[in-house]
Amino acid sequence: MRIRAEQISFTYRNRRASTPVLEDVSLSIAAGETVGLLGPSGSGKSTLGQVICGLRRPDRGQIFYEDMPLKMPYPAAVRKKIQILFQHPETSFDPQLALVSAFQEVYRLYRLPWSVKNLCEYLAPFGIYEEHLRRLPIQLSGGELQRMALARILLADPQLIVLDEPTSMLDSISQAQIIRMLMGLQKERQISYLFITHNEALCEIASHRVFIIKDRKVKERM
Repeated sequence: MRIRAEQISFTYRNRRASTPVLEDVSLSIAAGETVGLLGPSGSGKSTLGQVICGLRRPDRGQIFYEDMPLKMPYPAAVRKKIQILFQHPETSFDPQLALVSAFQEVYRLYRLPWSVKNLCEYLAPFGIYEEHLRRLPIQLSGGELQRMALARILLADPQLIVLDEPTSMLDSISQAQIIRMLMGLQKERQISYLFITHNEALCEIASHRVFIIKDRKVKERM
């Protein structure tokens, strides 16, 4: 299995109260597989995605990557291979900087050969062109910005992407574009996805298996 979560429990805590959101949750995702995680807002599905990515530390349980138990913080090599695409793509970019700067940073981080020409050639299949790179995030549509966020994630050559409601803020045309793009990339690269959503119809279309999260528990739908 590419990723495996075993007996994960998580509780939000503050000075006034403790709110358990996950209780003994287990699931696994194989190479090239999309697992859908279906549930209403506030059910804990995004929290589970963040635990799997190493953004939150579980109270109990263990995450395994390629059968290797992980400890937080994840090693750099694992952080590179496990990425997350957020519901609100604008949160992935500095609102005050032209979008080309967001890619320069990633090229530098991963020591990729940088030039605007190389970047434009890379982005063309995503429907992103040089004129987009000169703009601020607020000057792009939600669909354009989400495609750009996905393109930036893919520079890390990830093996697993947590898709945290990646289409919920988009119109139906942009939703279809993103889903087709994700499915094509999966076929080409054998990327695994955890597809977090409250959209049952979309979950059925995009996923090989579907899990339901309810009352802090996760159960596979047969």
